[in-house]
Amino acid sequence: MTENALKKLYLSYHRELQAYLTNKLRDPELAADLTQEAFLRYAEKNTVDGSTVLHDRSYLYRTAHNLAVDHIRQQARRRTDAPGSDVLDTMADETPGQEAITLGRERLSQLTAALEDLPSRTRQIFELNRIDGLSYRDVSQRLDISESSVQKHLAKALLHVTRCLRDGGKLQ
Repeated sequence: MTENALKKLYLSYHRELQAYLTNKLRDPELAADLTQEAFLRYAEKNTVDGSTVLHDRSYLYRTAHNLAVDHIRQQARRRTDAPGSDVLDTMADETPGQEAITLGRERLSQLTAALEDLPSRTRQIFELNRIDGLSYRDVSQRLDISESSVQKHLAKALLHVTRCLRDGGKLQ
């Protein structure tokens, strides 16, 4: 298809096609964009594929219609509707109450106090393993001690911390 033939086709149908899309979509700017896209696809079909469209007007309308449907579907997928107040009312509030927050702070204070009572090497091993998430091997390599020593220090720390938390932070 020659450039002149495409211009002639565009001048013949673009207003009609754009009016069709504007009526369908109720958005003149979107209709203009989709009209251009329809003509672009027409041109590609005639040049890239090497095939010739037999019914120009029908092809343009079908393409424009499909582009509009695709756009509407895409918008529907993107749309997120806010739940109604009745749905929100039935949802449980998982925010902890003041009592739970206070108890959590007390437990944290007890844990901190229990850790402060440990010898520094034992506390360091506990923190590296339980807080930083290092394996026994990683802790042993970092501190240049055996894995067996790491396990012994960790057992001592866990026993101490467990007792302190069970007894409410009171050391015996």
